[in-house]
Amino acid sequence: MKTRSSWRFAVYAAAVLALVGMPEARSGEDLPYYLADRGKGVTTSLFGTYIRKGEWLVYPFYEYVKVTEEEYHGSELGYTGETDYIGELIEHQALLFVAYGFTENLALELEGVFYTEATLKKAPDDTESGLPDKLKESGSGTLESNLRWRWARETEHRPEFFCNFEVEYPLQKDKALIGAQDWEFGWGLGAVKGFTWGTLTPRISVVYEGSDDQFKFGEYAIEYLKRLNRDWRWVTTLEGEEEDLSIIVEAQWRMLDNAFWKFNCGFGLIGQAPDIAPEVGLMMSF
Repeated sequence: MKTRSSWRFAVYAAAVLALVGMPEARSGEDLPYYLADRGKGVTTSLFGTYIRKGEWLVYPFYEYVKVTEEEYHGSELGYTGETDYIGELIEHQALLFVAYGFTENLALELEGVFYTEATLKKAPDDTESGLPDKLKESGSGTLESNLRWRWARETEHRPEFFCNFEVEYPLQKDKALIGAQDWEFGWGLGAVKGFTWGTLTPRISVVYEGSDDQFKFGEYAIEYLKRLNRDWRWVTTLEGEEEDLSIIVEAQWRMLDNAFWKFNCGFGLIGQAPDIAPEVGLMMSF
């Protein structure tokens, strides 16, 4: 487990307050209590974000990622050696998310990194790989598509169930730090249940990585969403993959009927999850 400073305590405290201290939702819509936080839309891959039939969602956003314990070995980066070292990775990403609701239960997403810059600082004890002190790459990043299907609607006594199929396209075969170098496919399953004190969304996934020609468990998460009033919602998510685990907190501020700001920040808890990953963007609905 990584050593963390006192901000971890503050994050835990904020998460606990978010989970237990929010007032009852008032969405302003004529909805049953279990839909008051989110409405009638299909869940998307973005935290606390849902899409309705015939609706377009467009979300340009920026993300910064810092990983102080990034594991690498020289051969995977085009250099020499199989010894694992721990370096530091910093990324700046400008992304665009677009989704369309085809029916009340089916939606398609596209998410792409149209510009990214990644810098890997070589480990102090790395004397064999031949890496420069700083390895830097920039350009376009990953492109993903995601088909999402709600196959059972929520009732007062039963959760909503959904599944998704995701594809990551290998558009950066000549890169090592950014983008995807091989095909990756993912299958996910999740549930949504609303309560008077908030909405919970657990999910799990399995992925196939073309580079390793194998299946493995992908991301898993549990999300808590609470509508505070007409203009503000709060999201707290525990998200992990393999041995990595992060907590993400997000505030959503609706500035117009068809647009709201998303402000979130992820903090790594264990493993090699990013130490910090703030994100800001404007979600627009058409």
